[in-house]
Amino acid sequence: MTGRNQTVVSEFLLLGLPIRPNQQDLFYTLFLAMYVTTVLGNLLIMFLIRLDPHLHTPMYLFLSNLSFSDLCFSSVTMPKLLQDMQNHVPSISYAGCLTQMYFFLFFADLESFLLVAMAYDRYVAICFPLHYTTIMSPRLCLFLVVLSWILTTFHAMLHTLLMARLHFCEDNVIPHFFCDMSALLKLSCCDTRVNELVILITGGLILVIPFLLIIMSYARIVSSILKVSSAKGICKAFSTCGSHLTVVSLFYGTVIGLYLCPSANNSTVKETVMAMMYTVVAPMLNPFIYSLRNRDMKGALGRVFYKKKTPFSL
Repeated sequence: MTGRNQTVVSEFLLLGLPIRPNQQDLFYTLFLAMYVTTVLGNLLIMFLIRLDPHLHTPMYLFLSNLSFSDLCFSSVTMPKLLQDMQNHVPSISYAGCLTQMYFFLFFADLESFLLVAMAYDRYVAICFPLHYTTIMSPRLCLFLVVLSWILTTFHAMLHTLLMARLHFCEDNVIPHFFCDMSALLKLSCCDTRVNELVILITGGLILVIPFLLIIMSYARIVSSILKVSSAKGICKAFSTCGSHLTVVSLFYGTVIGLYLCPSANNSTVKETVMAMMYTVVAPMLNPFIYSLRNRDMKGALGRVFYKKKTPFSL
């Protein structure tokens, strides 16, 4: 694998996280707890939305898809990271690396599109409350969800196929805890200009445009809220958007800071920490944000579990 320049790489070595050996067990326990919390929290959100008829609305259709996306997004990297923390030589096969990159891009893109759909839902609910049920019809909601899945499939497949055409020679060490696309491009021993051009173009379409659409939605929402004369109405409108706005800030803040506004002196450690924020921390926090700040979710939690505890009550 590391002989002459013509030798083809069949696997990569993931350097993982910059953790001292004496702290390995502590961080392993911490990351395992975070991953279990992510899985249980997002499963609970999907479980409640499925069982409680009060949550069968457009907003919670998008939220259930977002929870599924968060669960899978974290599962793309965390099990491998936990496995590597127990191995002395954390390696991943060439095919496994491309597969991980595909699903990483897929679920990251899916989250971006779903956040746009949720922003549009909040915009319609606040700016056109009397026409909400007409505009946000089941047909439109299903179309937005299916469209999100289709677009993310094509985008992730495009980058994976472009990466598969590249050759990797001597260097097979990835200074990350997963197969990051930018890290793989740096390891390639052939021309990567086409890949970089496609990343630049699609990065704007997948990240910048959805982010601007969310900003535009909230600009209209704020404009509409300021026209409300009662303080109670303003508070209700802001509470309706609070959870979604928190998730948007957490996701786009780290992604834009890492990929769209990179600093020249960004260290590998800093990039790894920022990647941990949106791949591990954000999917773990999203269920808490939506459950602790959302009356509907709290009510559903009480109704579902109270009903299960008292099955023979009248």
